[in-house]
Amino acid sequence: MTSIDLRPDCTRCAALCCVALPFDRSSRFAIDKAANEPCPNLDRCGRCRIHSSLADRGFGGCVAFDCFGAGQRVTQEIFEGRSWQDDPALLEPMARVFLTATRAHECLMLLREAGSLPLSITDEARRAGLEAAVAEAGVSAEAIGALRRETFAFLASLRGSLPSAVAARSGGRGGTP
Repeated sequence: MTSIDLRPDCTRCAALCCVALPFDRSSRFAIDKAANEPCPNLDRCGRCRIHSSLADRGFGGCVAFDCFGAGQRVTQEIFEGRSWQDDPALLEPMARVFLTATRAHECLMLLREAGSLPLSITDEARRAGLEAAVAEAGVSAEAIGALRRETFAFLASLRGSLPSAVAARSGGRGGTP
């Protein structure tokens, strides 16, 4: 299994989060933006004109977002460096693949984090198997959808077996891991 880098590198991406993701005007976003619509803050080169002051200008949601490396994977590996910026016909396919890749990378990040827990041999085998399956599924929306459900079910099953130190660190809160 090839290790997938989960660190975002915006310099190797085609501003996919700034295009693919929709957002509604709220405390996290200063404007409404539809999915597959370039953010009006993008310049002609596809870079954010207000990047250094996103939070101050009402775009805290942009600051908080992490694609876990899905953006550069889609741009560099899957689309081989091609971009919707040079070929507008690529906008929708890149956005669709980016959304699936982001879900896959989120699962990989959560499964890697779970690997730092004191898991039973059985749970570690299941965790490692899920991680391998997600990595091997690539960007198949159907496969990633099923594996995402399985990943979240697995993570939820760990709640009762977490040591008290981990539970105390999380404040004893429930919710999605």
